[in-house]
Amino acid sequence: MITRQYCETMAQYNSWMNAKLYELCGTLPDEERKKDRQAFFRSIHSTLNHLLAVDLMMLASFTQGARTFLPEGDVCDNFDDLRRKREDVDLEILGWARSVPADWLEEPSSYAHHGDGLTRKVTRGFWVVHLFNHQTHHRGQVTTLLTQLGLDIGSTDLHMSVPRPGE
Repeated sequence: MITRQYCETMAQYNSWMNAKLYELCGTLPDEERKKDRQAFFRSIHSTLNHLLAVDLMMLASFTQGARTFLPEGDVCDNFDDLRRKREDVDLEILGWARSVPADWLEEPSSYAHHGDGLTRKVTRGFWVVHLFNHQTHHRGQVTTLLTQLGLDIGSTDLHMSVPRPGE
């Protein structure tokens, strides 16, 4: 389904986009980041916290086989703490991606969704694709909120995250 190279490329893209996103969000006052903007997770700050919480949950599942659930409330109330934790987790995801065994990606994984209780069978690679897709989805929500505030994040295209020769 997917390869280590895919995992590494997406982890690099994830880190690049998060750095851009946090840089732009850092230009806003705290009250603007935390303002209820009628988004799914209400505010920019809460959406960033949701992304971090899910990444922590998925990474624990990938590296420790631990099935954890999202914590109640925000992982970090303070934006600077949130940013540092995001950077740390992005490095962990990249380190994991660089060492993930190909056979691990193909191993089966079963789960029952809380909505319907039906057991589904996928691969671990399926969950990796979901991790990166989930990140892109919610970063897009934050990007939209920033655009509505008149802030431009610039290119979000995957191919723009590839270092230029000499970098």
